[in-house]
Amino acid sequence: MSDARERGIKVISEMMSPEFAKQMASGAGSDEFCGDVGTMALEHAFGSVWARSGLERKQRSMVTIGVLVALGQILELKNHIRIGLKNGCSVVELQEILIQTIPYAGYPAFASAVTATVEVLREMGLDTKTRTSEEKGLL
Repeated sequence: MSDARERGIKVISEMMSPEFAKQMASGAGSDEFCGDVGTMALEHAFGSVWARSGLERKQRSMVTIGVLVALGQILELKNHIRIGLKNGCSVVELQEILIQTIPYAGYPAFASAVTATVEVLREMGLDTKTRTSEEKGLL
């Protein structure tokens, strides 16, 4: 096993769960469709980038969340909202990250990100009262 792969598995275990890391590692490099992409994610994204010194994981989460909002990558955003919470981001900080994206990514990207974030917060029992724009009939 490469050093980058080992680091990647360690980082994912700490940020998500050992079970999640095991599942990801078992699919990485498999003969499944795009199985090699799992290897790339383990070794590059997590084993090389997320494992670097220079930024705290919380800071890396904040950057990643902002980028995913700007790119409109809502499914991956949900994963990184979960990771951000695990890495120490508060609900207020998540709100501020989303608000910070408005001048750069626009209100539509913000609205989609809010919906995704509220869904994750509900799933984790952190917010049960906020209604999304869709639920309010605004979109």
